[in-house]
Amino acid sequence: MERKVRVRFAPSPTGPLHIGGVRTALYNYLFARRHGGDMILRIEDTDSQRFVPGAEDYINEALAWLGIGIDEGVREGGNYGPYKQSERRDIYREHVRMLLDNGKAYIAFDTPEELEAARAATPNFQYDASTRASMRNSLSLGKEETQRLIDAGEKYVVRFKIEPGRDVEVNDLIRGKVTINSSVLDDKVLYKSADDLPTYHLANIVDDHLMEVSHVIRGEEWLPSAPLHVLLYEAFGWADTMPQFVHLPLLLKPDGKGKLSKRDGDRLGFPVFPLEWHDPKSGDISSGYREKGYLPQAVVNFLALLGWNPGDDTEIMSMDELINRFSFDHCSRSGAKFDFEKGKWFNHKYLQELPDDQLLAMFKTVMEANGVNPADFSDEYITRAIAMVKNRANFVKDLWEQARFFFVDPTEYEAKSVKKRWTPETPAILRAMVDRMASLPSLESKATEENILAWINDNGYHLGNVMNALRLAVVGECKGPHMFDITELMGIDATRRRVENACANIQLQ
Repeated sequence: MERKVRVRFAPSPTGPLHIGGVRTALYNYLFARRHGGDMILRIEDTDSQRFVPGAEDYINEALAWLGIGIDEGVREGGNYGPYKQSERRDIYREHVRMLLDNGKAYIAFDTPEELEAARAATPNFQYDASTRASMRNSLSLGKEETQRLIDAGEKYVVRFKIEPGRDVEVNDLIRGKVTINSSVLDDKVLYKSADDLPTYHLANIVDDHLMEVSHVIRGEEWLPSAPLHVLLYEAFGWADTMPQFVHLPLLLKPDGKGKLSKRDGDRLGFPVFPLEWHDPKSGDISSGYREKGYLPQAVVNFLALLGWNPGDDTEIMSMDELINRFSFDHCSRSGAKFDFEKGKWFNHKYLQELPDDQLLAMFKTVMEANGVNPADFSDEYITRAIAMVKNRANFVKDLWEQARFFFVDPTEYEAKSVKKRWTPETPAILRAMVDRMASLPSLESKATEENILAWINDNGYHLGNVMNALRLAVVGECKGPHMFDITELMGIDATRRRVENACANIQLQ
């Protein structure tokens, strides 16, 4: 019987969720949904020293904003909980005992100072079959002394007993078969008595098994640990139900030289976190894609294509389309450059496709932030205004710079255009033009354009100077949408008012 696909995203609540982690979560989600499976969110909070308040809530909020649905987790519940590792201590103790009882692990009492001395005495020291007999552990001390030290309250760790000289195979769905000899692996710490918690290596194996995870999809930084994890599955007797592994390529700096970091974002001016993060310790604020004005569907589409392609040149894909087309067959083995300019391009594309009502609501917030009351204008007026300029915008906030003149009369006029287009005769010409427009049955753009251009030609005026002077008066500068689309929307009263303001306020040098 084929196993049901069950995947997990298992972040640690040690700070904000990095965009690389978001991509890992996204790939897990796409794969699960593609195969009708379950998506688990497990919080790996065994590192009590690095726990950061608010980080868990941040993770949940970020995934929700991006539309990455969770089937089982701390908030959602499920049949395989608890989903927070700090609440699974009894489970881990039981499994540590299983390894100890079966001779697959041992107890070690070496202090940090003793370990440091061993490293100083032996170049490239590794705690393994070649050195464990000379260290303070249950293998060298014997059962009675080990129990005496435990009863005395001496702190200890439990180490995995790795047998040397064996080729360990890891079958990766992207990279194929990866073979590593066990002799290069050290006896990893699985449990620490000091905080009564397991390390990642033990906890993730136990949890993945008990939660019936079918595929472990994670970053390639975990590939060196994968042979250890294979050996742990075998030590527990779980080799037959071991999940399939997928180690995703790294997200690289924009220049491709090294792993993407927060410092790269700070230096080049782009976020590396999905949401804005307020560090509770330092008080520092790190920018987020949401607060920068990115649309969640654009971020998802952008991230999906960093290390994966659909097999053709298609770039714009909804979440449903990504799900239908996602496969590890088209995942790259090499790292993906983080092209943040491409991210802006995706946002631009999605901005153009936003439904009018959604874009209207978002822009009203921008209007208010710029001191303009949306209630002073009809929804139709605002919608038509932003429709004229949105092809020039990457973000909703950009629309203000492009559309400001629709809502606020210009009080300043571009000096270069004034010098080039404004003459002593201009006020009279513009006033006459407005009178001409006022005499027309309507200001419908095409008809008005035909009439006014004919009028300019009949009077022998310079077309470029007259039309640019009109634009200067109405907009404040010589750029923007089609001029007669503007006047149609504004109406004759607003057009006349702006022309009169310009005639009164533009001073020729």
